[in-house]
Amino acid sequence: MMDVDLTVALIKATVQIDQPISEAKRMVGTGFLISVPKADGTTQIVLVTAAHVFEKMPAADVRIGWRVQGAKGNWSYVPSNMTIRSATGPVWYQHPAQDIAVIPVNVPESLRDSAIPASWLADDTTFINERVVAGDEMVTLGYPHGLSANVAGFPILRAGRLASYPISPSSTYPTFLIDLTAVPGNSGGPVFMTSQGGKGHTFIAGVLIKQVEDDNQRLELGVVTDAIFVRETINIMLKAQATGAHPSVNLLPTAPAPMRTPGGPTTDTQDMTRRTNARPSEGEGGPIGETPSN
Repeated sequence: MMDVDLTVALIKATVQIDQPISEAKRMVGTGFLISVPKADGTTQIVLVTAAHVFEKMPAADVRIGWRVQGAKGNWSYVPSNMTIRSATGPVWYQHPAQDIAVIPVNVPESLRDSAIPASWLADDTTFINERVVAGDEMVTLGYPHGLSANVAGFPILRAGRLASYPISPSSTYPTFLIDLTAVPGNSGGPVFMTSQGGKGHTFIAGVLIKQVEDDNQRLELGVVTDAIFVRETINIMLKAQATGAHPSVNLLPTAPAPMRTPGGPTTDTQDMTRRTNARPSEGEGGPIGETPSN
């Protein structure tokens, strides 16, 4: 049985990121909110996503899809703009070797409790301590093809099984595969595990970054970057903030999973930042016409 508390908490923490690129098209990705403790005892909220989501959105501002609950319990979609580029360059913080980005975000006061604690992120011992093995079910949230679950803009939940072995240590295996159809719009969504049958605890395993294709055919596999690299990127941000350093966004990509297999070609991977042909005001909760992804 799925851990309802964790699942609902992550649903509330997951938001759509989009940017209009013309009157008829927009680019869409997924992100999730994490509450990060600071040295002075206060907290700040950051948005976590795949770095290529921001990289592929050329304008200075993106739109974050907040959701606000009314007095009668109904939810409304209330997006607002967030700056990702200034006159001096990008303002997000990026991992130097993995497709992970974090950015401090001003969250409406009524939604600050939606951010999940950073302690929910897996570390280098989590997979071992929780006895995670190939075949275990993992869950992800996102906006496939720019779609949301309803007019309030909540993300769509999907599940698949861990398709890689081994998955640790992260220094050797920074990414792993899950057996689900990962499609454009899912980039940056959280991938998490819930307690099942009394086994282990719940935690965020990583960030969905790519779909796998071979010779332009989808293999129904998603590539997940280990959550340890979200932790490392947050630490990069905190150190930069303490010294006043400008965010570093020089991505040095490592080889994506899956690696070259004996006797066959290297399988290609495609990122999942989605271009849709819906106007920004038409993209929540309903079908969005498809155009080829670039």
